[in-house]
Amino acid sequence: MPALADMHCHLDFFPDPGAIADAAAARGIALLGVTCEPAAYERVSPLVADAENVRLAAGLHPWWIAEGRAGADATEHLCELIGCTRYVGEVGLDFSDKHTPPESHGPQIAAFERIVRTAASAGGKLLSVHAVASASAALDILEAAGTLSSCDVIFHWFSGSTEELWRAIRAGAYFSVNPMMLATRRAREYVKLIPETRLLLETDLPPENPDAAFGAAKIEESLKRSLTLLATYLGRDVSASAAEASRLLLC
Repeated sequence: MPALADMHCHLDFFPDPGAIADAAAARGIALLGVTCEPAAYERVSPLVADAENVRLAAGLHPWWIAEGRAGADATEHLCELIGCTRYVGEVGLDFSDKHTPPESHGPQIAAFERIVRTAASAGGKLLSVHAVASASAALDILEAAGTLSSCDVIFHWFSGSTEELWRAIRAGAYFSVNPMMLATRRAREYVKLIPETRLLLETDLPPENPDAAFGAAKIEESLKRSLTLLATYLGRDVSASAAEASRLLLC
């Protein structure tokens, strides 16, 4: 297992995912590459099929649903793909005024319920979950489906309330953090509450349209920055525990 693991990056945004996978491997980095729609998973999958440091997740981003870029057909397509892979993401809910109109909440909920029921029924899946202004709703759905007990669930860039954080911790969830998240006072307090064995690193990189110079070096820089910030806030180095937790989830 590589020394570093990025547990939420967007390989589907890179023009050449295979080259990024190889460059990350050379730097000792494992990647959980999430995708924003089933078609992206199918496009990227053959490009990283031989990359031992990559696990590719099939996903359906709530923004894609909210913006009308993906509908019920995409949800059903993803549910078919869940039968073919352990890794599911990015999926979830976003009820923030900034990104989604209120009328999109119903379709998001319907899609997320369908996805997590499928994952729970199959069992043994690893989900990377987006839950912005919606952590309680996401937890309600995950608990009702039995996904938290039958699968491993990572909350990516958790931004809910302290009460919601404790609820997710008690449910056995994992949490992936990045430098932008750790720049907030709330996150600095949250990482002190999260059990070390369930604290993971992520980058959420690259942006949707990265420039040609964006590569694995940026991923490595972001991961190491997170480790530095965590050491500052926690008073200890968590690189070994993050690597071990990632190894167990990605094996």
